[in-house]
Amino acid sequence: MIRLHRLAAPLALALVAAFAVPILAHAAEGAPSTVAGTWRATADVKGAAIPFRLDIHGEGDAVRATFFDGARPTNAASEGSFHDGKLHLYFPSYAANLDATVVDGRLDGAYVTPTRSIAIHGQRGAAPVAASAAAPVIGGEWIVPLKSDKGETAWRLIVKQTGATAEAAILRIDGDTGALTGRYSDGAFRLSHFAGERPGLLIATPQADHTLKLVLDDLEGERRFTAVRPAAAAKAGFTPTDPTRHTTVQNKTEPFRFAFKDLNGKVVSNTDARFRHKVVIVDVMGSWCPNCHDEAAFLQGLYAKHHRDGLEIVSLAFEQADQLPDPKRLRAFIARYGLTFTVLLAGEPKDVNAKLPQAVTLNAWPTTFFLGRDGLVKATHVGFTSPASGPRDAETRHDVERQVEALLARS
Repeated sequence: MIRLHRLAAPLALALVAAFAVPILAHAAEGAPSTVAGTWRATADVKGAAIPFRLDIHGEGDAVRATFFDGARPTNAASEGSFHDGKLHLYFPSYAANLDATVVDGRLDGAYVTPTRSIAIHGQRGAAPVAASAAAPVIGGEWIVPLKSDKGETAWRLIVKQTGATAEAAILRIDGDTGALTGRYSDGAFRLSHFAGERPGLLIATPQADHTLKLVLDDLEGERRFTAVRPAAAAKAGFTPTDPTRHTTVQNKTEPFRFAFKDLNGKVVSNTDARFRHKVVIVDVMGSWCPNCHDEAAFLQGLYAKHHRDGLEIVSLAFEQADQLPDPKRLRAFIARYGLTFTVLLAGEPKDVNAKLPQAVTLNAWPTTFFLGRDGLVKATHVGFTSPASGPRDAETRHDVERQVEALLARS
C-alpha cells in the first residue's frame, strides 16, 4: 500500500489512480493481445510505492523487457512470454523472474529474486505526475551526516537538476544508489530508482536554513536524514569515508593469498604461474551486488587495455547459497559484461572474512585489492560508482586506472 500520510494529497491521488489496482479474480477477461509498450509502474518495498519505468516489446514467446537507470537502459530480460493476459520475464544476471497479470492496460504481479519478492503494479503509457512550474535550486553536492553499521559518519548526495526535474545519487562506502530520478511537486523533490535492483524513493524537501530534509525508503525501510552543503559539513566535522582507506590488510609484507575453484572446478591460486611478476587486481564481489555490476564493465576495459602490459584480474565471487551448486547467475553476469579475466567461486557472502583472513574491515561490496609484481597489497579501494554519481564516478575510474598504471610502471 502507498503511504498516503507521507505524500501530499494531489500526488497521492494521482499515484493511487495510476497504480493501486486490485488483482482481478478472472484475469483472462479483457486481457489484451499484446503487452508491448512503456509501463509506468511501482515497486512495493517496505510499505512504500517506488515509481519506475519498464519497457516491454515483442509478443507470444518472444517477449523481452528493459529496466532503466535514469534514462539509461539496463538489466534486460533474456526470456519472456505473454499469453492470455499472463506475463513472464526472466532477468538472468540477477536470477530474477517477473510474473504478472495484465488486464485493461494494468499490470499486477511480483518481481522475485533468490532472496525477496517485490509486488509490482503498473499502467501502460501512464503519464508521470506533472512537475511544478518553478523549483528551488538543489543541484550540486550535499553531505548527509549519519552513523552507519559499516563505520561511516557521512554519505554524499549528488544532484543534477534541470528546472523542476532532477537526477540524484546517494554515494555510500559500497557505491551509489543508481539514478534516483523525478521532479519537484508540492514543495518537495520526489526521486526514485528501481531497475530490478536498488529500489529507492527519496523525498527531498528544501528548508529555510538551506538544508534538505530527506526521507529515504529502500530495503532498509524508512529513514530520515538532513543534508547540508559540504562547507557546513566540514565545519561540523562530517566527512564521507575515504574508499582507499576503509579496508586494509594485517601485514603488508605478506603476499595476499587466495585459492578457489573456477567455474570449471579447477583450483586457481595466487601462487600459479599466470600471476608471477604480474600486477594483480583481486576483486571481492558477488553477482547479487548492484555496485559490482557497476564495476564489471570497467574492470573488463582495464583488462583489455593493460593485460599485455602485465595486468591480471581475479574476481572472487561470493554467491548466495542457492547459487553455489550451479552458479547460473554468475555465468549470466560474466556473459552480460563480456568478462575474459579470471572469475572464481569463493563461497557465500557471510564467509568472506573467514575465507580472506588477511583483510581488515572487509565489509563493503565490492572491495578491490591492488597487488604489485611482488604479490604484496599496495592499495585498496572499496565500493564502486555508477554514472549517476557524475564527477565522483569519473574520479573513481580515473583514480583506479592511475593506480594500475603506476604499479605496471614499476619493475
